Amino acid sequence: MFNLESLVRPNVLRMKPYASARDEFKGAASVFLDANENNLGSLAGEDYNRYPDPHQLNLKATIAEIKGVRPNQIFLGNGSDEAIDLLLRAFCNPGTDALLCLPPTYGMYEVSANLNDVRIDSVQLTADFQIPVKDVMQSIKPETKLLFICSPNNPTGNSLDQESIEMLLRQFNGIVIIDEAYIDFAHSLSWTTRLDEFPNLVVLQTFSKAWGMAGLRLGMAFGSEALIAVLDKIKPPYNINAATQELVIQALDKTEVLKDMVEEIVQERELLMQALPQLSAVELVYPSDANFILVKVKDANRLYNYLLDKGIVVRNRSALKGCEGCLRISVGTLEENQELLNAIAAFN
Repeated sequence: MFNLESLVRPNVLRMKPYASARDEFKGAASVFLDANENNLGSLAGEDYNRYPDPHQLNLKATIAEIKGVRPNQIFLGNGSDEAIDLLLRAFCNPGTDALLCLPPTYGMYEVSANLNDVRIDSVQLTADFQIPVKDVMQSIKPETKLLFICSPNNPTGNSLDQESIEMLLRQFNGIVIIDEAYIDFAHSLSWTTRLDEFPNLVVLQTFSKAWGMAGLRLGMAFGSEALIAVLDKIKPPYNINAATQELVIQALDKTEVLKDMVEEIVQERELLMQALPQLSAVELVYPSDANFILVKVKDANRLYNYLLDKGIVVRNRSALKGCEGCLRISVGTLEENQELLNAIAAFN
């Protein structure tokens, strides 16, 4: 049976979180002399001489309404990478515990594990990039605390079978993290709709992809109130800057623009998926529910360097097991996609 407290590192359970000046006083006042700020103002204008809301209350309330969750089910991080790192720090004892991931997948799970001295166990996805559930369950050990599942998966682009994910959620007594960075480009429902059903579920999302705000560095983690409270306990006090909070709140009023942008990207993705197989350099185009396509080509290294010479940058993923001979191509604008197709068509 899942027991959150038993998974938290003992030192994290015992520790007291840092109390900032904005934690100790939350009311209104005319003179603030408590946070060692520069009261003369900011060279950047606005009110950036003041520390931002450490709990991002206004932003979380807006996100909660859009996502259909409660504000205290939301953790906001400096990109999803901060949430990944904090999950490891909160639940995995260095040198003792392990995480399980399903390659080929997002590389930051391994980077964060190495940084935190957490063992990485892995189970390769099947040839069609799906979860071998039986193999995963057999690979889980007593020290396995976290299971990372990326869906739609990076770099393969496909959504992972939801029934397989549900089986793992029900059978694994650790924490299952479903990374949904690309969920807005897929037809499947987000796992945020089932947070109350699974206390061991964490869902990662981001403003970097569909929302087009990679430069603002804002990621989201959704989970039970108790689990999110653990992440809030160990995060830096002011991890989301004031400018990011303000700009994202403004952007959240433009959901119709988001819808149009996603539709355009999906349309361009489908056009690329139809056109690429017609080119002699291309062997296979894998199904995609993301804003990129994994493409197997006849000579990945040569084609990659050829495109670089043409001023077109794609990602060479051929060194990854399961992605041999593959390039990962982000969906661009209509003009960029046509330039890419023309270049590949001319490749000898």
